[in-house]
Amino acid sequence: MAKPRYILGLNTYDHDVSACLLRDGEIAYAIEKERITREKHATGFYQEVIEYCLQAEGISLNDIELVVSNCYILPVPEMEDRLIYQDMPGFLPEYERQDAKRHPLFRARNGKVVAISHHLSHAYSAFAVSPFEEGAIMIVDGVGSYRSDVMETYPVEDGGSPLARESESYYTFSGTQLNCIKKVWMEPDRGFLSDEFTNMAGLGALYSRASTYVFGDWNKCGELMGLAPYGRREHFPSLMSITDNKLTVPRWSAEFNQPYVPDGEGKWETSPSMKHWEDLAWRVQDDTEKVLLARARWLRETTGAKNLCIAGGVALNCVANGRIAREAGFDNVWIQPAAGDNGIAIGCAYYGLLEVQKQPRSYVMKHSYTGRTYDDREVEAATQRTLVKAQTSTVRSDDICRDTAKLLVEQKVIGWFQGRSEYGPRALGNRSIIADPRHAEMKDILNSRVKHRQPFRPFAPLVLAERCQEIFEGAEDSPFMLVAKPVRPEWRDRIPAIVHVDGTARVQTVTEDTNPVLYRLLKEFEALTGVPVLLNTSFNVKGEPIVETPRDAMACFINTGIDHLILHDRIVSKTSAHRVVAPLVRTYMDIAGLVTSSVR
Repeated sequence: MAKPRYILGLNTYDHDVSACLLRDGEIAYAIEKERITREKHATGFYQEVIEYCLQAEGISLNDIELVVSNCYILPVPEMEDRLIYQDMPGFLPEYERQDAKRHPLFRARNGKVVAISHHLSHAYSAFAVSPFEEGAIMIVDGVGSYRSDVMETYPVEDGGSPLARESESYYTFSGTQLNCIKKVWMEPDRGFLSDEFTNMAGLGALYSRASTYVFGDWNKCGELMGLAPYGRREHFPSLMSITDNKLTVPRWSAEFNQPYVPDGEGKWETSPSMKHWEDLAWRVQDDTEKVLLARARWLRETTGAKNLCIAGGVALNCVANGRIAREAGFDNVWIQPAAGDNGIAIGCAYYGLLEVQKQPRSYVMKHSYTGRTYDDREVEAATQRTLVKAQTSTVRSDDICRDTAKLLVEQKVIGWFQGRSEYGPRALGNRSIIADPRHAEMKDILNSRVKHRQPFRPFAPLVLAERCQEIFEGAEDSPFMLVAKPVRPEWRDRIPAIVHVDGTARVQTVTEDTNPVLYRLLKEFEALTGVPVLLNTSFNVKGEPIVETPRDAMACFINTGIDHLILHDRIVSKTSAHRVVAPLVRTYMDIAGLVTSSVR
């Protein structure tokens, strides 16, 4: 048997550091640094993600034929040169500097290591693993590479500066061949740090600017999308417009100068600015949908393509995606499940395969379960730790789907841990918290006992793929929870816990071939209730990454109001001692944290 050939793709230094390992052209493993370090949107050095993939595959760095990387701040070689003499703890904290200097890939200068530009990486992540032989590609995000660093050939439509940044890129593809037909640029702005990307005139940049304004964080765009349906229509004038395929983004106006954080000790939810924020969220979401739909229609008319692939951070806007799928005129739309910068690692790896090594396409990303598996020994170890055993009981089930379905019907909140973790920001049924969607109060139960997040944010449905069109409008498939669909009127009262205020839901369709265990769970729940739908949310609490390991899952279970934890075929429950032990453990951990921080 021939020895496997390996390529490693990396997204480096800024948010969502990640790695993707290809084995003979197929994704063997892919992981985000945040899942390992437990730091949301983790930045910095990439050693952990490389080691995770290599250890999971049982190989060493010497077995890797090619490494392809990207950093949107600067080309990776220049970024790493600067990190030698510039103190930039946001990109390389002090505690990682020595590890970086010792690592064989840091500042490597050989033919085995290649760096590519940002939107080119996104484009490869979109089309190279799609089910289409040919089509069009739409890349829209907050900010990409400098014009001076872009690698692909593109039409020059203006005389912009070399320091303009990528905002949108449009391509066609056929087989392994990629052709850029349009780029939209953002010129640097005057102000703080030239004024970062959120004050530049771009579609994704404007959305992040509004996210910063409302939530104090440019990366809360999903929350902004969830808030939008609560706003009043047309209360503000448009924040951007598109005419003859030319986008205009005016400067941020004075009427949006209200503070984005409440004064004093007031809670965000009770701020007098709330209605203003809701109206602004509606405005920016509506503008975004209109611009993206206009772009997609232009792309369809210009290229004649029947198939569309989408990536870039804006592709996480499932409401806009739903409109594109239904209204833009394409026969098929495929969205990269890791559409944000975590997906850059996938794009880098496939650039290496298709462009550098000139290999054919052979792999379709039908699912995003790319984490490593955890065996029974690791699951057993997580349940047998001293402080865990003092608070829980564990039993093995001979039919975990049947027994879990019964617990769900009893209105229990379930932490569901199965198989390999999902790649990207969505929990897709292997690292999920699941519940019965038939009672509206389940939303409040989850928010108060488990998620501790804003009450306006919706929860998503898992649905049997063959029953989807009966319950939700639209024929498009949605395996990665990236398309919002209207819930049919006759079903809204039957599954109220997953219906958003605008009557839609962010749907995940489940098939037996991509996730047989989750499919069986849905079938068991349907047999008991007549409803082939479950409420699904990510297995984490607000501000933390989705759990990766059995130990992560156990920690989240013990420290929240989750009723039962399903670890493979084990049902873990809290005992009466939990009420006594858990507060003592939390107090000890808080004190230990204070002592540790004071020592530092």
